[in-house]
Amino acid sequence: MAVAEAQLYSKVSSKPRGRGTSALLEPLLAKGFPAHLAQKALVATGQKTVEDAVKWLHSHCNDPSLDDPIPQEYALYLCPRGRLHSRLQDFWRESKRQCGKNRAHEVFPHITLCDFFTCEDQKVELLYDILKKVGDSFSQIFPPSIFLTLHASPSYLGFFIDDSQANVLKDFAVAFSTEASALADCHVKPSLKQFHLTLAHRFYPHHQKTLEQLAKCINPGEPCQWVAALYSRDMRFVHYQRLRALFQYKPQNSDELMINAGDLIYVDPRQQSEAGEGWVVGISHRTGCRGFLPENYTERAHESDTWVKHREYVFDTASRSFTKTEKEPNVKPNGEAHNLSMSRSVTNVVSLQVIFFPISHLCHITLPERVDQVFGKSWLQQCMSADGKYYRADLNFPSSLPRQKDSMKKLECDPPLSCCGIFQSRLIGEALLEQEVTVSYVYSSPALRCVQTAQHVLQGLKLNQKVRIRVEPGLFEWTKWEASRAIPKFMTVAELVEASYDIDTSYRGNFPLSSLVPSESYEDYVSRSSAVIKQIISACPCKGRSVILIVAHGSSLAPLTRALTGLPSRDSRDFAQMVQKIPALGMCFCEEKEENKWQMVNPPVKTLTHGANAAFNWRNTIMED
Repeated sequence: MAVAEAQLYSKVSSKPRGRGTSALLEPLLAKGFPAHLAQKALVATGQKTVEDAVKWLHSHCNDPSLDDPIPQEYALYLCPRGRLHSRLQDFWRESKRQCGKNRAHEVFPHITLCDFFTCEDQKVELLYDILKKVGDSFSQIFPPSIFLTLHASPSYLGFFIDDSQANVLKDFAVAFSTEASALADCHVKPSLKQFHLTLAHRFYPHHQKTLEQLAKCINPGEPCQWVAALYSRDMRFVHYQRLRALFQYKPQNSDELMINAGDLIYVDPRQQSEAGEGWVVGISHRTGCRGFLPENYTERAHESDTWVKHREYVFDTASRSFTKTEKEPNVKPNGEAHNLSMSRSVTNVVSLQVIFFPISHLCHITLPERVDQVFGKSWLQQCMSADGKYYRADLNFPSSLPRQKDSMKKLECDPPLSCCGIFQSRLIGEALLEQEVTVSYVYSSPALRCVQTAQHVLQGLKLNQKVRIRVEPGLFEWTKWEASRAIPKFMTVAELVEASYDIDTSYRGNFPLSSLVPSESYEDYVSRSSAVIKQIISACPCKGRSVILIVAHGSSLAPLTRALTGLPSRDSRDFAQMVQKIPALGMCFCEEKEENKWQMVNPPVKTLTHGANAAFNWRNTIMED
């Protein structure tokens, strides 16, 4: 058992059990469900209906943690409704589109009254009663309107609440926490700091001006109804990432996870070492089961998408008649208040990438499938005959291998693309052609798979023979990741030309091959990447919307683009995890807003998503009993 899980058990194991029952609990007990499981199901579904609880129990029948005594965590938020809420959602969407995701996008618009606290399952209904009781007692003094003042700093943007009104909110939070601590045996801490409604948090400083301009479009005086709402979350997954399944996946092995489109998955970034390329280990929010799943079947979800809404108290200041929303059917954690617009995030593992640099724009495309990703490190042994001749052992092997003067064994450390990878590269080129993207220069890492990708992208663009590939050793990936702990023996320029690749033989690289050091430090790799991209940009005098196409590796994406956009390098501890999320032929695009000032923008071409296809043995599958 993990240390964190052991701590969770210790927090709840010594607590006495309550004896309360509810109207919803009795039907579940009558159906034969144990009391502790019935209460757990009711809490997990927000105590809405018996049918919801039964469905949850059936879905979690194989959940290994079903009998765990760990309670949910609860928080009390003050949330806006009406036109102000709509304007805030518009800001959420537009800020994400223009500046990318920041910490505020994880949760819907709200003012925190009481931060997360634990409550035993059998005492949750007491929280509902307390919310109504306290709400009723404040019904006549709750502010008719709440005055919001915009506040901005290099890492925070939001509305602050007027002091006189904030004091009423603080009194409400204190009253709720006092009652909950006394009646439900909960340790509740009311929020006593400056009350605020966050618009953006932990964003890059150069986005501050854009975010402020968007925020000024929000009229804080828009008609609004305020609601005190009680939410819960599973405390075991507080520090996990959330993914949403885009497609159904049916397991092909016993250790894989069954997912349906729309399922939410918890993923612990610290436990991904056992997952292979393109896969993650996750726990299904719907079933509680754990297993491997293909990461390119998912997109990033928000933290609050897995939360459960329980009850709310509506402050009807217009009529001064206050009501509590009764048990609402089909209230879901990703309902209206949570349904933030999503953009497809970069997921899936691939070790290569293609990068486009228009002189007024910058575009990245990760590279396609290569043979060793499909057939393993021993791929060369699978397609070589006893007398050393190459043959196509599978249709996804290339029709031929480029000739090398020394030995074909060099290809083990410098593998080519698979047939599917060649098709993928050409498909991206054709898509760029449709969008009238004009490529003027092409740079490639010396790795064969990169040169091949550049060649086939140019074929798709109908630019082969017109634009030649400049082989740049400085674009090779982080040498520490080379399994052989040595720099591969790449094909020479002469060998590539002999193999009919369109190589610029007059080009001399900024970094000679001899400058590549085995097992270089992360700092040296980042420094090399920064230097090579700046030298490439300065060496390409383009006009208009001409593009520099760079074909490099998955590990090159962050160092090259972050150096160009003026961002600091990523922490080395996060780097491997980030690279594992870069997909085959995923694309990024940057724009040069001012001279030597670059900014990320939407790419002209969509990403390419596809599923796996296992090898088929008709004799073992069809003929054997």
